[in-house]
Amino acid sequence: MKRRDFLKISGGALAALGTTGFQATAFPLLPRRPLGKTGHERSVVTLGGVVVTNETQKDADRIVAEALDAGVNGIDVAPTYGDAELKLGHALQGKRDRVFLACKTTERDQAGAAAELRASLQRLRTDHVDLYQLHGLDKPEDLTQVLGPGGALEAFEEGRQQGLLRFIGLTGHRPDTLLSAIRQFDFASVVFPYSFILAHHGFGQELLAEANQRGIGVMAIKPIAQRRWQAKEPRSCPRCWYKPFEDDDDIRLAVWWALEQPIASLIPSGDMRLFRRTLKAAQHYKPLTDAQKQALEARAATLKPLFPG
Repeated sequence: MKRRDFLKISGGALAALGTTGFQATAFPLLPRRPLGKTGHERSVVTLGGVVVTNETQKDADRIVAEALDAGVNGIDVAPTYGDAELKLGHALQGKRDRVFLACKTTERDQAGAAAELRASLQRLRTDHVDLYQLHGLDKPEDLTQVLGPGGALEAFEEGRQQGLLRFIGLTGHRPDTLLSAIRQFDFASVVFPYSFILAHHGFGQELLAEANQRGIGVMAIKPIAQRRWQAKEPRSCPRCWYKPFEDDDDIRLAVWWALEQPIASLIPSGDMRLFRRTLKAAQHYKPLTDAQKQALEARAATLKPLFPG
């Protein structure tokens, strides 16, 4: 299918939404969905903490306030996101009770994970996080380590008993490893890439189904990722290691497709411009027509997925 035909089917309803700035009062608040069995009702879009990395504190404060005013009630951050924890720690002063705050660790042993949890709490200026996650759990040997004696999950369990965290989750890019993990431990949530392109190529479907069957809250990253950058291709989004969709109609259909899946929330790109546009698309969600679904299938067939199925 040619791009002009795809756009003709998708329509141009987002033209009036604009691409710069965001006025919370102009749009409806975001819908919310249960995050698995946690009891938390999550906004269908989550603010990825990387959006405040290297921003001024003033801009970071504005970004957080802007997202909360739009109805976003979840923020996800990690120590690997530069100074994001420090920026969020300041921005959330007086607002902490409005946010389900998630953080992560790449440490795989008990001592390392325990130390990183406490360091993150200090940077975030909070006495607890709502969700603490094993970050980037892709290697089978890492899964074996975190589950075994002296593994990171011991620190997670200790932290939960001490009131430093409420729920335990995991993130990654390898559905096979994540599937193995949720079959061995009662995780509250799982974060992995999912989009109409990845689904078309068979990526993550079994994981999505089993996570829902087990009552595990699913959050999707890279919902508007299109493909990898080509060699020497100008990069319009420096914060993205992949080429995202940037046309409003493309974003709208990608987001609407994702919202029709059994997913609690989308965690968009770390680019604030794309976050805003994803947010607007979610606020104006409508069920896809058969023609739109067919157009997405045809489009997905022409694109190589970011990850193997």
